Amino acid sequence: MKGHIRERGKGNWYAVLDVFDPETGERKRKWHKLEATSKKEAETEKAALITQLATGAYIDPHKTTLAEYLERWLTAVKPSVSPRTFERYTELIRKNINPLLGSVQLKKLKGPQIAQAYTRALEIGRRDRKGGLSRQTVVHVHRVLKMALKQAVLWKLVHFNEADAVKPPKPDKHKMNTYDVEQTATMLAVLKGQRIYIPALLAAMCGLRRGEISALKWGRVDLDGGNLRIEESCEQMNDGSVRIKEPKSGRGRTVALPASVCDELRLHKLKQAQDLLRIGVRVTNESFVAALENGNMMRPTFITHEWVKALDDTPLARIRFHDLRHAHATHMLSSGVHPKVASERLGHSKVGITLDLYSHVLPGMQEDAVAKVDAAFNAVKKQH
Repeated sequence: MKGHIRERGKGNWYAVLDVFDPETGERKRKWHKLEATSKKEAETEKAALITQLATGAYIDPHKTTLAEYLERWLTAVKPSVSPRTFERYTELIRKNINPLLGSVQLKKLKGPQIAQAYTRALEIGRRDRKGGLSRQTVVHVHRVLKMALKQAVLWKLVHFNEADAVKPPKPDKHKMNTYDVEQTATMLAVLKGQRIYIPALLAAMCGLRRGEISALKWGRVDLDGGNLRIEESCEQMNDGSVRIKEPKSGRGRTVALPASVCDELRLHKLKQAQDLLRIGVRVTNESFVAALENGNMMRPTFITHEWVKALDDTPLARIRFHDLRHAHATHMLSSGVHPKVASERLGHSKVGITLDLYSHVLPGMQEDAVAKVDAAFNAVKKQH
């Protein structure tokens, strides 16, 4: 494949390439506007374009639609993200972004079009057109589009990331629904003996995530030392398959176990060993703590289904299984546990995440702290 460069006007460089047309079998000339400002830079860009054409990686920004570009971006980003994250990116692009903006040429995409697309998404963004997407979903759409267009700038397909000029909608703040201490105790008493009991116990009393509960093995639990170690988490894909990965924060953590939880886990392990022995399965360090009758892992979605089913037969308030983790965090902070300690126990990467998520608890903590300082100050005044 051949090509040369040509300057049209002062500093306007073009690559003139001889391209094979697969339909006619003939060669034709293709003009490509370069970003170069000098002849040397133009020669370098031209060589890169020839390589792209030879390998099939060439993208013509003047003809490429946003949908076509996003598919290529997905291919490029796949090795650098987790499979579940890649699934989410693909879902947002194909179900949400492409129906709204996919037909727009990449070069012609502008900020006002993106802003208008977000407005339409909020109004009629659902696939059945019977309603809009949530504000949070549109925020996710914006993040993915912004990342993809940032790469387009780096690849010199566009000059400016148009998503940078658009402000996404502000997500609605939903009230956090949790159980208080008394309700949590009632919940555990009601569910005791059911299959969901141990997952609920670990979530409400230790703050474990659903995926962490699924992946937890007996080898990570030290009942004599009164702690367990979170090193892995289970991630469930859209096709039902599961993969074991590192925890959400990217690092493991040790979680101290209350004495009551240690007692419950001892009883659970004994009963589990007796039940599995009947089918010829022996409990080892590699056995799952939250297991099915055959010893296999309780998948995350299975835990959710069991939780919903168990609540249907009780007078307990209907909350998500994940809200048990929120309940544990709220109980800790309300009891005066330092946010940094709570953050480490919950496995947050930064204490700021804890403070932001549970800001509703902090005013009460502040009032309590002020009251204690005031009482100490008054005591000193009386002494003098």
